[in-house]
Amino acid sequence: MIKGITLVHSVASADARSLAMDRLGSLFETLGFESGKGWQDDQRRGAAFLAPLGNIELVTGRTPAVPPLLIEVTQLDHVHTAVQQWMLTEHRTEEVETLLSAPELTHWNSRLFTAQLTSELRVGFWQSENPLHGRPLAIEGDLDAHGMRFAIITTRWNTVITDRLLQGSLDALYRSGAAKQDVEIVRVPGAWEIPNAARTLAESKKFDAIVTLGCLLRGETAHYEAIYTEVARGIGQSQQETGVPHAFGVLTCETLEQALDRAGLKAGNKGFEAAIAAIEMVSIQRKLRAPDQAAS
Repeated sequence: MIKGITLVHSVASADARSLAMDRLGSLFETLGFESGKGWQDDQRRGAAFLAPLGNIELVTGRTPAVPPLLIEVTQLDHVHTAVQQWMLTEHRTEEVETLLSAPELTHWNSRLFTAQLTSELRVGFWQSENPLHGRPLAIEGDLDAHGMRFAIITTRWNTVITDRLLQGSLDALYRSGAAKQDVEIVRVPGAWEIPNAARTLAESKKFDAIVTLGCLLRGETAHYEAIYTEVARGIGQSQQETGVPHAFGVLTCETLEQALDRAGLKAGNKGFEAAIAAIEMVSIQRKLRAPDQAAS
C-alpha cells in the first residue's frame, strides 16, 4: 500500500546550499508546511516539508508549461503576497518582478503564479476555481421537489407564528418544483398533537416527507419543557419507525419577539428551512435506495 509521495529536489549549488536551505525552510514554514524529519551527512543536508495531500501526475507528449513542482493552496492571493515579501528580502525589486509572476487564470479552471525561489528551484502555486474541488465524494440531496409528495402539519395555537412558518414552507416547496396538489396541509390544535398526526400521515405511505410546524413559548411553569420533550420525542420516533423523513420546524422560544424573528423577521424563516430539509432528505433516500431498486 502506498503511504506517501516524496519529491527530492536540489535547491542550490554546493557553495550556497546552506543559506538557501535555511531561507527556503523559513518560507515554507511561513506558508504552513509541516516540518518533517531532516538529515545531514558530511557533504549534504536534507529538510522535509509535509503537505496534507500529494499527487504524482504522468503525461504523454509535450510537458505542460508549468513548473515540475506545483503546490495547491487556498487563499492564493495571500500566498502570493507572502512569497513576494520573502523575495523582496532576498532580491532587488526589479529582480522580483522577473522572478515572480502575478496570479493568472489557466485553461484548467484554476489560477496560478510561479516563483523562481532559487536558480535551481521554480515552484508553481495554484488554486482551483471550482468551489467543489477537493471536497470528499458524498451522496447529497438535490433541491428538486418535482414529483414529491409532502404533508405539512401546523397548529392553530400561536397562529400569528405558525401561519408565517406555513407560508415559508409552501414558498420553499413551490419554488423547488412541488405541485400544489402534492402538498397536503393538516391543522392540529397545538404542538402536543403534532406527533400523532405525523405518525398517521407517515403510516399512510401517501407522502414522501412530513413537515412539522409549531411554536412553544416559555411560560411561568414547567409546562413548556414537558410539552417540548414529548413533541420532539414523538416526531423523532415516528420518523425512525416509519422511515419517512420528518422535518422539524417546531419553534421553542422564550418570548413572542424571538418567535417572530425566527418566523421570517430577522433570523430567517424556520418553516422554509424545514421544507428545504424535507426535500433534500427525500432526494437522499431515493439515491440511497436506487441500487436496490435497480437490482430488483
